[in-house]
Amino acid sequence: MQNKGLIKLFAFLFGLVSIYQLSYTFITNKVEKDATVFATNRVSESEEDYLAKREELQAQYLDSIGDNSILGYTSYNDAKKKELNKGLDLKGGINVTLQISVKDILKGLANNTKNPVFNKALADADLASRNSDAPYVELFFTAFDKIKGDTKLASPEIFANKNLSDAVNFQMTDDQVKPIIRTKIDESIVSAFEVLRERIDGFGVTQPNIQREGNSGRILVELPGARDIARSQDLLSSTAQLEFWETYKPSNPSLGNFLQAANERLKTLVQVETPDVTAKPESELDSLLSDITQDADDFSPAANPLFSLLLPANPNGNALVSAAIKDTATIGEYLRMKEIRRLIPTDIQFVKFLWERPSEGAEVVDLYALKSNRENTPRISGDVVTDAADVFDQFNQPAVSMSMNTRGAKEWEKLTGDAFNNQTGIAIVLDNKVYTAPGVSSGPISGGRSEITGNFTINETKDIANVLRAGKLPASAEIVQSEIVGPSLGQEAINSGFFSFMIAMAIVLLWMVFYYGKAGIFADIALLLNILLIFGVLVSLNAVLTLPGIAGIVLTIGMSVDANVLIFERIKEELAKGKGRSLAIADGFGNALSSILDANITTGLTALILFIFGSGPIKGFATTLLIGIVTSLFTAIFITRLLVDWYSSGKGRDLDFSTSITKNLFRNINIDFLSKRKISYVFSAIMITVALISLFTQGLQQGVDFVGGRSYTVRFEKAVNPSEIASELNDVFGSGTNVKTFGDANQIKITTAYKVEEEGLEVDSEIQNKLYTSLQKYLPDGTAFDNFVIGSGDKSIGILQSVKVGPTIADDIKKNAFLAILGSLAVVFLYILFRFRKWQFSLGAVAAVAHDVLVVLGVFSIFGKLMPFNMEIDQAFIAAILTVIGYSLNDTVVVFDRVREIVAERGWKAGENTNLALNSTLSRTLNTSLTTLVVLLAIFIFGGESLRGFMFAMIVGIIIGTYSSLFIATPVMYDLLTKKDKSVKEDKIAK
Repeated sequence: MQNKGLIKLFAFLFGLVSIYQLSYTFITNKVEKDATVFATNRVSESEEDYLAKREELQAQYLDSIGDNSILGYTSYNDAKKKELNKGLDLKGGINVTLQISVKDILKGLANNTKNPVFNKALADADLASRNSDAPYVELFFTAFDKIKGDTKLASPEIFANKNLSDAVNFQMTDDQVKPIIRTKIDESIVSAFEVLRERIDGFGVTQPNIQREGNSGRILVELPGARDIARSQDLLSSTAQLEFWETYKPSNPSLGNFLQAANERLKTLVQVETPDVTAKPESELDSLLSDITQDADDFSPAANPLFSLLLPANPNGNALVSAAIKDTATIGEYLRMKEIRRLIPTDIQFVKFLWERPSEGAEVVDLYALKSNRENTPRISGDVVTDAADVFDQFNQPAVSMSMNTRGAKEWEKLTGDAFNNQTGIAIVLDNKVYTAPGVSSGPISGGRSEITGNFTINETKDIANVLRAGKLPASAEIVQSEIVGPSLGQEAINSGFFSFMIAMAIVLLWMVFYYGKAGIFADIALLLNILLIFGVLVSLNAVLTLPGIAGIVLTIGMSVDANVLIFERIKEELAKGKGRSLAIADGFGNALSSILDANITTGLTALILFIFGSGPIKGFATTLLIGIVTSLFTAIFITRLLVDWYSSGKGRDLDFSTSITKNLFRNINIDFLSKRKISYVFSAIMITVALISLFTQGLQQGVDFVGGRSYTVRFEKAVNPSEIASELNDVFGSGTNVKTFGDANQIKITTAYKVEEEGLEVDSEIQNKLYTSLQKYLPDGTAFDNFVIGSGDKSIGILQSVKVGPTIADDIKKNAFLAILGSLAVVFLYILFRFRKWQFSLGAVAAVAHDVLVVLGVFSIFGKLMPFNMEIDQAFIAAILTVIGYSLNDTVVVFDRVREIVAERGWKAGENTNLALNSTLSRTLNTSLTTLVVLLAIFIFGGESLRGFMFAMIVGIIIGTYSSLFIATPVMYDLLTKKDKSVKEDKIAK
């Protein structure tokens, strides 16, 4: 081998850089471990809020030493930015896909027009979007063209308005307006992206990730390590629509008359059941309401649908009335009824009712009556705010201070003057919630400075100031897909992943020494360097390590020995031919190179397709697999060669490539594979037929990734009966709610399609509340709702992980999965055609791969409901299928490469040389398959519940893939070639 010095230098520098990059991870782990010890020693587990206090002490410790020098070249804060990124499933946190509403953007561009054609086109586009993957704006244009008549997009009522006067004029045709609107929409989405990025930067989460997903209007946000999930969701989904309104005086007689008339009208519109007043009240508020119904039948819900839900407001404030939080949805529904809105007196006909933002732990909120107008626009909007900061008010309570521009200052002075003269309040509204509504006691306020006060925490004022500085989103942002992982589940994943990693590593290292002796030691050294380089590259590329990513690394361990196995087997063959050791080593490496490259390129192509079409953890799996393929090629071809050459060149050193036990294994094997191909065809046909029957009759258990819905992993203190819980939840969420044990007997996975079409945090909260209520009897006494939802801590119970996938996202995931499988088959067909120059080789390989995929699908269909672990078809399963495709092709290409080599030397000679090629690669095939299987079994047993179905698919796939490369791919290729070549066809196959 030439340039040994250059390779040694490169390997040394590559390894040194990897160690340097990983040093930051070791440093942060050491410091955070010290912080945990510090906090644990200062708080007792018996204390109330033990976990919260411990986390607070950890944060204080890390803040105090954050900038201290460590080893003279870094600090904790610096190292934290450069450490190995851990994914959501390892660190806990939140991952969401936000859909920016193009409909809202269109309405904003059209200045919220009332044009009937425009609004009908929007409604039609809404309907079409449920069954189409086309961009919403294109659906709108199509709908508009169908119904427009004489109406133009460039009419003053639509896009030729003052907001777009610099871009659109009424003389333009629709075809001229459309590209302008597309550009404006893209600009709005870019603006939303920048607003979200500024908010996240101010949120304080380390290593956040935010990226656009093509031109779909979707934005992916990952916040690993985020503990306060509710705070994170509010930060991401709030539009930050800040508004200032003047309130009506609560004593306004028209308001009282309206409420009285509404209450009377509701008696004929709704039917309300009178509650059992003898039941024990659940809270002080319930007790108060119960007393009302006991003391006066006139205030029963049946007699007074509205008044029975209302409570008096603070007489010194500007709120109209108060109500229990649990009743606000019902009251709001009543006040929005058309029959009720008609009762509003003319002098307050544009009144707008908004609820107060509830403070933490509150059971009652206020309802405000705001002075609106025909356009339903506020007196001042948030675009006049130039700066915002979190401060403390005159009572030393957290507040938000705002500064306004010149226009805002003038409007603010006029608004405060009107409020002073009318003795009314000014409601400061953020995202349709009243944060505060103070009165004005000293006349108009000049200068444009104002303050938002309320029952805030410090974090809340920080977040409000953050979103106001970043600006409002140009349109609403709905969370259409989310995954929330509790920190305890993430730590368990790290522990199980690391344990499976060490088990697999030990097995492979020992096996290589057992099978190849001293040469196996050299392969082990190369393998250890390979692992170091994989992690070093991951850190250098700022890539994210996920649980499937760990599986990809562990799988790389099993597959990376394949190159060394190929090399060592070829060296053994050359030695058997009587060549000298040096020449045998050189020829062995040279002859194995073609097979190694072909096998790894085909596997790499499938991993690349997975990287392109996958998302989240699956992309992490593909990333580590791609990196592993490159580094394993380098270490096997160059590092192993350096070690072997160094040892064998020494005097008196005898390097054998086997041990006394394995020396004669697989030697002189002469199995006539081709003579058994008809049997294998029949056996495979039976397997595929059974698989197809099961697929068409039983189908597959599709996960929420593919059908949409919500799933929750819930842990209890004691074992529970999933059938019993399923029966109860079906009464709450409707039939189709699936409940099954997920890992230990005290852990279940709940999947439901309840309100799958509806988005918004309110729906998520409603479902979690229903879960909490339904499962409360299985939880320890006194388990609060917050503890059930958050599920944080080392010994947590409650929801450990939640996943939500909207139906549109699910359709896209399913389509991408289908494209990924088809794409991998097409790419591999073309690559093999390019390498082997005969379509029969390509078709043989694709036939074997299709065979493998159908059999794996059949196994999951037949045993999906029988196995004690999750066998849903989701993105992880697609990753497993594509990995199986890559592995099967790896095996098949090695055989094909040997067939091509032997036939090139000896000709076809019927099936004799094809059988020779199969037999000569049998040792490598079984060795690699066995090593990989043992590794997969280690992950399957020790790698955690979330990986079990994923690993089972790969185990089945490896077994079937090994079988198909021997009994399907090569026989199909041979039969196709013999039909084309008559001279071959006339020969008899060796018996």
